[in-house]
Amino acid sequence: MSEINKKPVIPRPRKPRTTKASTVASAAGKPVRAAAPRRKPVKKKKKGPGMALHWKFLIALVLLVLLSPLYYAYVLKMFSSGIRWVKDIGQDPNYRTYTSFNIKIPKKYKIHGIDVSYYQGKIDWQKVQAMEEDSVRVRFAIIKATEGILSVDPYFSRNWREAAKTGIACSAYHFFRPQKSGEWQAMFFLQTVQFEKGDLPPVVDVEQLNGVSPERMRKELKAFIKYVEKRTRVRPIIYSGLDFYRNFLQGHFEEYPLWIAHYHQPRLNVDKSTKWVFWQHSDRARINGINHVVDFNVFQGDSAAFEGLKIKF
Repeated sequence: MSEINKKPVIPRPRKPRTTKASTVASAAGKPVRAAAPRRKPVKKKKKGPGMALHWKFLIALVLLVLLSPLYYAYVLKMFSSGIRWVKDIGQDPNYRTYTSFNIKIPKKYKIHGIDVSYYQGKIDWQKVQAMEEDSVRVRFAIIKATEGILSVDPYFSRNWREAAKTGIACSAYHFFRPQKSGEWQAMFFLQTVQFEKGDLPPVVDVEQLNGVSPERMRKELKAFIKYVEKRTRVRPIIYSGLDFYRNFLQGHFEEYPLWIAHYHQPRLNVDKSTKWVFWQHSDRARINGINHVVDFNVFQGDSAAFEGLKIKF
């Protein structure tokens, strides 16, 4: 059989689908552009109800607290307390180092003070009064006035005047010389110091025998005390070091309050029956406004007892 030649089938070109609008445009001889598909309208979401009033109030309260200086003071206090707690690990909790004062201070006492003389030079009492660390500040000052029967501390008048202006409770002390007349020393002391209502009681500082017997020392000291008590109607405070007190004063003058020096110890090592009111626990404190180290003291008692100690006349 002969092979039959078949013609290839050529596909018929398809006409592009046109819309009515494109047909009209084509007839006018204009280029045709496909029609854009219609978009479905977007439904707008309905807004929910406004923020509740109590939430607005709570946010405002939080912002008020965060922006308050009291909040930051509280945070700083907590932060410093945390640092203090870490530093105090392993230390006696009742005898803590106070960085500002550069000494350890017995912790259970609330009322602190200093004693000064010409040795501290010119003092800025405003700075002394303003200094504070962890509620420890200078509440009282005992100021040297006289010594023997002739010597007046060159800074006494200024210290006595300027310390009182700051509201610090003040007393004055006389450095006692046992070899000299106790009554004459008392007269000299009271001629120099005028005690007033609100002052702390007068103080006599006895810490040396100066070559006389203990009996002679006690005799002249008794004369001094009796004269001051008679003139001021206030019982003076006796100051002495712990060893001198034990050796020469213990068992004598028991009716008079004591101020005892015993340095760098967490507690005053005396019998519970000892009638002490002040304890000089350090001679190395650093105080703002004073250019030299100074003695630091505590009062045994609360604020009511401290007020009760002050002169009432």
